[in-house]
Amino acid sequence: MKSFIQLCSVIVLTASAAFAVKPTADRPNVILIYADDLGIGMLGCYGQKIVKTPNIDQLAKEGMKFGNYYGGVYCAPTRWTLLTGMHDGRIGGWKQTTAGLPIQRDAGNISQEEFEKRFEQLKKKANPIGENEVFLAQIAQQAGYKTAQFGKLDRGFLTWNERVRRFGWDFHEGYYDHVRCHGFYPPYLWRNGERFELEGNTDPYCGRMSEKGDEPVGSGGKTYSQNVFIKDILAYIRENKDEAFFLYHPTQLPHGPVAIPELHPDYADQDWSLAEKKYASMVRMLDDHVGLIMAELKALGLDDKTVVAFTSDNGHELYYGPKKTFPNTRPGGEKTNLTDKKWRTSECGDIFDGAGGRAGIKRTGYQGGMQCPMIVRWPGKIQPGSETDVLSAHYDFMATMAELLGVEMPKGKDSLSYLPTLLSKPQTKEHDYVIVNNGFNRMGRSALIAKDGFKLVEIDRKKDQFQLYNIKDDNEERYNIEDKYPERVARLKKILLSEIDSARPDL
Repeated sequence: MKSFIQLCSVIVLTASAAFAVKPTADRPNVILIYADDLGIGMLGCYGQKIVKTPNIDQLAKEGMKFGNYYGGVYCAPTRWTLLTGMHDGRIGGWKQTTAGLPIQRDAGNISQEEFEKRFEQLKKKANPIGENEVFLAQIAQQAGYKTAQFGKLDRGFLTWNERVRRFGWDFHEGYYDHVRCHGFYPPYLWRNGERFELEGNTDPYCGRMSEKGDEPVGSGGKTYSQNVFIKDILAYIRENKDEAFFLYHPTQLPHGPVAIPELHPDYADQDWSLAEKKYASMVRMLDDHVGLIMAELKALGLDDKTVVAFTSDNGHELYYGPKKTFPNTRPGGEKTNLTDKKWRTSECGDIFDGAGGRAGIKRTGYQGGMQCPMIVRWPGKIQPGSETDVLSAHYDFMATMAELLGVEMPKGKDSLSYLPTLLSKPQTKEHDYVIVNNGFNRMGRSALIAKDGFKLVEIDRKKDQFQLYNIKDDNEERYNIEDKYPERVARLKKILLSEIDSARPDL
């Protein structure tokens, strides 16, 4: 019976995708650009002063900028929460596959036979997919949209063709292995299950640089992965201009170790380290690619028929500068703490201040680890230059797209649509709280952000240590107010702990 239900679900999705619709001003294409480890403070529209991001800033000028938006604290769970419509405290949110197996085979460390044996074992142990589970791209398929993904494929860390298709992608191109993504010059990539070679790239480690980032600019290979992706993204848009599509671009940029074919001329002669110059150039390339996508939409007459959203997976990460000092020391060797001497990019030697004054970075329970940019542009529908503080998270993208495309949401999802906010209408359904799970404990762990602005940060669950902040007044989390609100701490702690490792009500 279960197999029959699953088969029917597949048939319905496949059939609905076959009756593709044309994009219109009311039934628009959807493009989601998903940056990798880009701190909210790296964008000009969110306060960046040094690295220029004119194209992303233009999205904000012509669309809506979110100021109370959350991703996760780490790569794979952030992608899981986006694709499933569930917060990553749910069971499975932090259960990713082990990456690196293809590199072992490519480097000659194991035989093809041993690779296939280990890969089959990995597939059997991979986080199972529920028979009736519905993913983000399948929402678009149900609306008759084509779906495509370019870049860092799916939730992480090691995936394969059949699994990517199960997530709802009609077309996909990129990396199946997220460890290979740490290099920008892979010898090959994958397109719909077919391997294709990249000219001039021979390193099985994909041209991965050292953490110092001091290798010569352009070293690692001849063909830079991001140039492949942007070329093929533009081609996909041109080839599908007459049919509605959902295009998801989980780029590698600006994840490190830093690598770039050439330095941006604005930064080549700066009195910075080479790693800092490379990083700034990577951010600028990301911005340039946003500009190319927008120019293509306008050239094809799709500008007012396309919703473009830009965000990042988690908080800022350092691939340059003061990385070695995190999270234990401040300038001069001063020891950090979790009260009045937290580690901050603004105070610990990051010339770009990628977290924008917020405490912590990627993998931490503070705002610098989880608060993300979100910008949405839709000409004629979203008021230009508008801003919102509605509490929202990656997992809300599913419900928002479902309402946008007129598709019924699967029951039991944590996702709530913020489409009314985008359209300047009353937001009648709001989160009481957003949950961000964290398997690390470097500067705080998991967190609960409440609608009224209070945020609970788990410090040490076993020792019953938690902190409370009012991020409406103190987004830099400088003032722990747990002593003033013991009853509130107790209530929010109970909710947070009940949500971590909780069952999935959608399955």
